[in-house]
Order: sequence, then structure tokens, then C-alpha cells
Amino acid sequence: MALTKAMIKNLDTDDEIEVLFNPKEYVIEKRTPWKEQIVNTYDHPPVEFTVGERKRLSMELFFDTSEEKTDVRDMTDKIEELMLINSDTHMPPILLFTWGSLSFRCVLEDLVQRFTMFMNDGTPLRAILKVMFKEYATAAEQREDKPLHSSDHTKQMVIREGDTLASMSAREYNDPGKWREIADANNIEDPMHVKPGTVVKLPPLY
Repeated sequence: MALTKAMIKNLDTDDEIEVLFNPKEYVIEKRTPWKEQIVNTYDHPPVEFTVGERKRLSMELFFDTSEEKTDVRDMTDKIEELMLINSDTHMPPILLFTWGSLSFRCVLEDLVQRFTMFMNDGTPLRAILKVMFKEYATAAEQREDKPLHSSDHTKQMVIREGDTLASMSAREYNDPGKWREIADANNIEDPMHVKPGTVVKLPPLY
């Protein structure tokens, strides 16, 4: 059976980079942050979901041109270019990392390059690249994949520093324009000046 090589595809240009040596291992991480509410009367303060985080895919990629006696940066620069801004889209490219059954749509967020072998004139021949890709999906794609619905019962939430009724409405109802329903349910006359720490009711939408 032929060896399946890991590939990094630039979805903006359709260019593909074949990994010279498949990674020895890779790590997939996922965090879901929860923030403790400031309530002085509890030993174990209640927690509130804040915002989801994208999955992270990290690994080390190995490059070696010691047999060819060529500059290994000719290969590693192609990886670094995946972090540069595209003049058409005004952002770095969206990527697809594939290896066997693994298919990870992502952006390259972190890159550390370590050069470990050199020719007499200092030209690097061997490099280890520590890369970290972050999952990528547009808001529209996420709504289509997992549509959000408001709950069928009233919730209570605490206004945090920097919160607005519109931002709470966006988190709860996926529509910042529903802030009026929150204001009406709480008899809030000035929605622009709600003090942090205020407990507000989030009514269900029917």
C-alpha cells in the first residue's frame, strides 16, 4: 500500500504543499470557557458560558535537504507564506489540512521554525517546524450546521463589564436586534447605560 502523505491545501489558490515527512503525532485540542459570576454569598459561584473556542491542531513538521545540499528554507518558506495576507482577500489564506481520514479546515495561527543542521557557509539543511492550525468556519456555515434557538423558558443573566443588551441578544437569540425584547421584559428605559452586575431576564421568543 502506498504511503499517504499529509497535505496542506491553500483554499484561496488551490495550491497544495505535500509534507516532506509525515508527522510522528498530532494533537487536537478543544476548550469551552465558562466564567464565574461574582456573587459574594456563594462558596461555589455560579458559572456562565462565555464564548466557544475553535479546535486547535498542532504538530511538528520535519524538513531535510542534507542529501541535496540545498537550502531547506526553500521548503519551509512555503509554510510561512500561509500566514501572510492575501492582497485580494486582505487576510491570510484559509487552509485544508488532510492526512488519511483527517480533514481539518483551518488557518495557520502559530509557527516556530527551528534549524538544526547547516552547511559550512551557514546555509540551513534541516528544520523542525512547530505549527498550530485553528479551525475555521464562517458564521453563516455554523448557523446552517447548528442553528440556534432561544429557550422556551425565561433565563436570567448578569450584565458583565462591556456587555450590552445587543450583545446579550446576539448570544442568546443569534440576533442583536432582539435587544428590545430584553429591555421590555426588564423595564429598561435606557438600554445604553445598564450597569455591570445587573441581573436581567431573557424572555423566550415565540
